Amino acid sequence: MEYRSFGRTGWQISSVSFGAWAIGGSWGATDDDISTAALDRAIDFGVNFIDTADVYGDGRSERIIGALLKRRSERIYVATKAGRRLDPHVAEGYTKANLTAFVERSLVNLGVDALDLVQLHCPPTKVYHTPEVFAAMDDLVKAGKIQHYGVSVETVDEALTAITYPNVQSVQIIFNIFRQKPAEAFFAAARAKQVGILARVPLASGLLTGKFKADSIFAEDDHRKFNRNGESFDRGETFSGVDYATGLQAVETLRQYIPAGVSLAQFALRWILMFPEITAAIPGAKTPAQEEDNSKAADLPPLSDEAMAGIRAMYDEQIKPLVHQYW
Repeated sequence: MEYRSFGRTGWQISSVSFGAWAIGGSWGATDDDISTAALDRAIDFGVNFIDTADVYGDGRSERIIGALLKRRSERIYVATKAGRRLDPHVAEGYTKANLTAFVERSLVNLGVDALDLVQLHCPPTKVYHTPEVFAAMDDLVKAGKIQHYGVSVETVDEALTAITYPNVQSVQIIFNIFRQKPAEAFFAAARAKQVGILARVPLASGLLTGKFKADSIFAEDDHRKFNRNGESFDRGETFSGVDYATGLQAVETLRQYIPAGVSLAQFALRWILMFPEITAAIPGAKTPAQEEDNSKAADLPPLSDEAMAGIRAMYDEQIKPLVHQYW
């Protein structure tokens, strides 16, 4: 496992870490025992950073991770998120009282005295222009309830606004082979301010595993069925905003560049790690086998110049017109 500096926190975290959305819900059926086994496999492979949120299974994901923290002796950093429990989810709800209540609930779910990192969970754009919200997060740090805070964003513009606040330690943003805009429009600014970057949705909701076909069937409670057009939340969260059929065609283009003995998922994760501004990719895993495949990506050699050029050409020709201007 490779470890990278996480912004200004002083932490060294695994460059392939664990995204815990899927073990909470919205990705079809899950089994808590299997999810627990996947988490254990991650720690065995050197993963020391887990990303979750209070709304993943209404706290289910946090509670599974909390049990892991009690059972394992390793130092494991846990990032959670706050804000999406608001109903309606509006900027005016991001008050100190509400954020404090969300944080205190996560403290109970995770069974810890202080949260390592709390990220505002894809809040409405107006929140990024509301200094009082970030002042409230500063107060939570001063109160000892959280160590650090950051943001999870939908757009590059939101990310750029967020890092104007001096105590934002990290930005979680969709970055993968199908969503390359952050490398052009955000990474340099984050590097200048020593802000950690977490690459979320690194496998484009599984499209970049290469396991799906035109007739693949997704469960009714899987966002890859119910949110393809943004019916429940931002459509960019599902398949990175790429039309499913187009994504399948793009995957076929990519296969020619994959080295022997490397899975497409590992190839896609290794591409993300080619960018030094990235602290960690946070793919999800619902089984130990998936987690093992993901973790091994950190140990692969750099991708070739030919592969990097081929990926960029594919993006420019097949994907960029569909997504680049939106996020």
